[in-house]
Amino acid sequence: MQLSVHFENTTGTGAGGGPVQVGWFLSERNGGIIYDPPERVRSVDMNREHAKSASRCPAVINLESRYFAVKCPFDIHIGFARDKDGKPALRNLAGPKSTVRASKLGEKLHLTNEVEWRYKDVPTIQLSLPYVFIADEPVYMSQVAPFMHYKKDPLPGTIFGGRFPINVWPRPLMWAFEWHEPEKPIKIARGEPLFYATFETMPQDRSVALTEAAVTPELDDYMELISGAVNYVNQTFSLFEAAEARRPRTLVTPVKRDPPGS
Repeated sequence: MQLSVHFENTTGTGAGGGPVQVGWFLSERNGGIIYDPPERVRSVDMNREHAKSASRCPAVINLESRYFAVKCPFDIHIGFARDKDGKPALRNLAGPKSTVRASKLGEKLHLTNEVEWRYKDVPTIQLSLPYVFIADEPVYMSQVAPFMHYKKDPLPGTIFGGRFPINVWPRPLMWAFEWHEPEKPIKIARGEPLFYATFETMPQDRSVALTEAAVTPELDDYMELISGAVNYVNQTFSLFEAAEARRPRTLVTPVKRDPPGS
């Protein structure tokens, strides 16, 4: 088996014609029903009647087809504050009207340690998510802001994205956000896109077929092998080749479900 995390060394990877199969699954089942499947971005509600409509432009369609939206699983309405000792804290501004119990919100959403913020006085918050993307040939995934979705009240900061090879380093994602205007609240409704996932393939013009993947014992063992590495080393990219050497031959096994009513 030769997979490689480098695009310039893809001999024997099996890459070629046809779509690249990318799998996704949830790393935890508890409450998993609230997490919608990643959804390909499409201009479904735009004007397609006129032949020159931008929503019928091949370049626009091609761009949209390469992004998959990951949606917010529950309502978020939070503010930033400091306690009497100056320690940063999050406030649930929805109060008793919140759709999420405070204890559960605290399990998923938290402020990072102030010494780890990239910019002084710009808090970083993280929302833990159970989404994992995998592939059986060299594929890099990037998290980017949902720039094709209009938001009437823009968020007071920027998304902290990332890029890594999902064929050797599958891990649960998180939504990271740098709060450049902490005096303004963060408000995101359930179902709004948190970010887009986009995938780099070889060759670059290959399309991506996204499918729900089964969590096989081999995949589960591999995830356990690499989980938590970030807590012990600063540069996890240095571990990619070691992880690749321990990787099972197949990660993506599509879920098979009986059709409704069968």
